[in-house]
Amino acid sequence: MAAHRKPRQSPLSGHTARTAVTIALAGAATATGFDGTGHAEPRFTPAQVKARVDKLYQEAETATQKYDGAKEKADAAQHRLNTLRDEAARRQERLNTARDALGSIAAAQYRDGGIAPAWQLALSSDPDRYLDDAAFAERAGDRQATAVARVREQLREIEQLRGASRVELTALRSRQAELRRQKRSITGKLDQARRLLAQLTPAQRAEATGDGAAAGHASRSASGTRDELEQAGSAAAPDARAAAAVAYAYAKLGSPYVWGATGPNAFDCSGLVQAAYHSAGISLPRTTYAQIDAGRRVSRSELQPGDLVFFYSGISHVGIYIGGGRMIHAPNPSAPVRVAPIDEMPFAGATRVA
Repeated sequence: MAAHRKPRQSPLSGHTARTAVTIALAGAATATGFDGTGHAEPRFTPAQVKARVDKLYQEAETATQKYDGAKEKADAAQHRLNTLRDEAARRQERLNTARDALGSIAAAQYRDGGIAPAWQLALSSDPDRYLDDAAFAERAGDRQATAVARVREQLREIEQLRGASRVELTALRSRQAELRRQKRSITGKLDQARRLLAQLTPAQRAEATGDGAAAGHASRSASGTRDELEQAGSAAAPDARAAAAVAYAYAKLGSPYVWGATGPNAFDCSGLVQAAYHSAGISLPRTTYAQIDAGRRVSRSELQPGDLVFFYSGISHVGIYIGGGRMIHAPNPSAPVRVAPIDEMPFAGATRVA
């Protein structure tokens, strides 16, 4: 019976095998397209590239503000940890001194404590002197008890400092982990934006990023900058400090954007604002989320030079208003510090800090 059976057909023979291989290769290519590795970026029109790059820069700016906030908290945690450790070291030194003193007292008592006080009085060649000495020893005993209590208190304080140090160390490590996460997010988005921009011609890239306008601002002479400052209405700034902040921002035109930077030679958006007002004697928070609450809110119709203008629903970007519907800001890694219309991004609010 076995001799009459038909041979089994391979499920991947002939045309079926070729079809399966074709499907498998197509699936592999599709999977590669989704995970973004091992293939060139999809080709887009210049307008599509600009829209996508703008979105990536906005997302990177949001991550940058989170990075800046986490770094500020990490720096504060590190400072508190260092302070606690320094204080614990000082307390430990005082404790060691107190322990040495108690050790000396204990050794003296051990040497002299074998004779009962009554026999010491009887054998003393000078009973009156002995009685004076005994009263002193009693007072010394009281002081010793106080010293012992002080040592115990110092031990408790040192343990409390060490406990607080452990809490701060845990907080610091958490902040550092957050910094690493945000850094990966930022660099990933910026790398993707660079790959997209690399598809464009130099002229298209300049149009997509506004590099032509930025180069014009960066190449202006000092006298030209002063003229533009006057034209921007610096005299209308609410006070001298706002005018000083605007002047600082003008002096930084052409400086590169570097995420996390606060100057003096590179900035991110909130870093430029913070540095400008620091030069005017006003301390501002580090992030856009905090800067918007650092002064009095003003409407768009009330804007004056020196006001901080914020953008996007997440308050992820900020510039310094200079009048005439324009601001100075640090846009993104593709463009340096420059003058731009406030209409180029979704307006979210404004604050007057001076």
